Amino acid sequence: MMFWDASAIIPLCLDEPQTKVIRNISGQDGAIVAWWGSTIECYSAFARLRRERLLNNREEEQLRNVLNMLSGSWTEIKPSQDIRDLAARLLLLHPLRAADSLQLAAALVWAEKSPKRHGFVCLDNRLKEAANKEGFALLPSEEEE
Repeated sequence: MMFWDASAIIPLCLDEPQTKVIRNISGQDGAIVAWWGSTIECYSAFARLRRERLLNNREEEQLRNVLNMLSGSWTEIKPSQDIRDLAARLLLLHPLRAADSLQLAAALVWAEKSPKRHGFVCLDNRLKEAANKEGFALLPSEEEE
C-alpha cells in the first residue's frame, strides 16, 4: 500500500507521458491511499484540460467516471486537526502550496508519522522533494521517469 498524490492519480485516468510508469507502479501494488481532497484536485486538472480545449465535455465526464471508479476502491485519509497542524508545520519547512502541504500531511498521518519504508507516488517535483526530506520512499524512481 502506497500513498498517491493527485499528480500520480491523473495518469491512471488518461494517457500522459508518465502513464505507463504509473500503471506499472499501480500493477505492483494496486492498493492506493489518497488524501480526501485528491478527487477535487483531479477534477480541477480535468476541467483545466477542457478549458484549454485538450478535452471536450464528454471526455471530461468520462475521466470523472474513471476517477470515481478508482476512488471507490482506495483508502481515503479524511480531514482532521492533526492533518491541519502537520500541514501548517510543513509550510514552514518546505516551499509547498496549501493543497500539497495537506497531501503530505495526510501521507504522514497515514504513515503514523514514521514515513521510512512507506511509498509516496508523486509526479510533482516540489512535493516529491518535500516528501523525500520527510523520509518517504519516492515513486517513480528517477530512473523510471
